[in-house]
Amino acid sequence: MTPTPPIAQGLSIGDLARRTGLTPATLRVWETRYGFPQPQRLDSGHRRYDEHAVALVQQVLRRKDAGVRLETAIAEAAAARRTPVASVFAELRRRHPHLSPQPLRKSTLLALTWAIEDECCARAQRPTLFAAFQHERFYRRAEARWTELARTARTTVLFAERTATSQSPTGEPPSGRSGTGRTTLVNLPADAPMRREWSLVCDAPGHCAALAAWELPGQADVRDPDRVFEAVWTLEPPAVRDAARTCAALTRQLAPHEALDLNHLDSPPGEPTDDLRAAFQRYRSFFERLLST
Repeated sequence: MTPTPPIAQGLSIGDLARRTGLTPATLRVWETRYGFPQPQRLDSGHRRYDEHAVALVQQVLRRKDAGVRLETAIAEAAAARRTPVASVFAELRRRHPHLSPQPLRKSTLLALTWAIEDECCARAQRPTLFAAFQHERFYRRAEARWTELARTARTTVLFAERTATSQSPTGEPPSGRSGTGRTTLVNLPADAPMRREWSLVCDAPGHCAALAAWELPGQADVRDPDRVFEAVWTLEPPAVRDAARTCAALTRQLAPHEALDLNHLDSPPGEPTDDLRAAFQRYRSFFERLLST
């Protein structure tokens, strides 16, 4: 997560108001009534906020516009401040415990990922796409494929540990866009739980899917194709939307400087279409075949 800037360099309450479209008076009322947003204080008593406060206030406003009660939206944001989202796999397991994890070798996981990309990512109309590759070298192997997938996407965000040679020599933040201008590559810091994960999220009406896998520890001597992950996957729109929101929150935490259009993920997901239900049955059969091989 991006470290909090020194208190003297933080945002004033006027800065926060301008960035979020609220008034300083409203922010003071929220702080008094709900304890949110929580500022740091200068010796003079003046408030200072970090960039994460901007994202959390904006989250409250989007949730409120989507019909959520103000106190509920603030409680969600305050909880996110206390315990920042760190893992797509963990969030799916926590929010949707009926999704049973399955142990899969990397070779099997890769086949399932390609199938989801072909079925959902390639067929969806302007999908929002997220994927986690652990390390940049894994992304580079699939870069041509993802460049093609991103051509019709609304937004594409990819997470990976970026190599030192790919960092900007000008000192810019460690995330950036690919040559297509449509893909944002977000750096995973050394302590990020996502460095142990593999995930794919396609959020779009009619064609949505989420896959998240956690690499089991103690496999330093295992051949790359034989590495084992615990994986969950789903085509259920509420679960996919939760996975997408988790990725959006991670993007805001790790790359707050990126101005990405992710606000639509705060609205409720649509009902599954007949095509999606049929796809779910195809995936179930495909998954069972993969496990039997």
